[in-house]
Amino acid sequence: MFSLSKLRQLPRARPLLALAIAILTVEIIGASGSIFTAQGLDRWYGTLQRPALAPPNWVFGPIWTILFALIGVALWLVWRQATSSPREVRTGIAVFVVHFVFNVGWSAVFFGMREIGWALVVIGLLWLLIVATMWAFNRVDRRAALLLVPYLLWVSFAAYLNYQFWVLN
Repeated sequence: MFSLSKLRQLPRARPLLALAIAILTVEIIGASGSIFTAQGLDRWYGTLQRPALAPPNWVFGPIWTILFALIGVALWLVWRQATSSPREVRTGIAVFVVHFVFNVGWSAVFFGMREIGWALVVIGLLWLLIVATMWAFNRVDRRAALLLVPYLLWVSFAAYLNYQFWVLN
């Protein structure tokens, strides 16, 4: 039978399995936002004026796949400490979950709802939540926080692009 105690012990008892679960979970949930992206790309995104620094559309898939893998490893590093630092780990994972809702939510707002201005608000909140996640993860494992640096940089660039889309359209 499944228990919270077994879930806490999994990263120490079966580290490679726990690492795979963490990465796959982040990849799958992260990729769920692509449902909205696919809808918007086909019918709407192509009609927008693009910022000068906007990369080609094919770049986003590989970059997000790499970033989600790094995020999954960061989550695993924190999860590994569940038995030794349960309070800090719970806080870190709670902040992580909230931040990840905003990550997927940005795609829903930008591509699904086609609300560039509101997406700018969401990505601003996402940026703050990534910083909060980094802070919470750092309290558990500094490596986990550092693994989120490329993600923060990419979301910073995405926020710039979002702003430019808003200005141009």
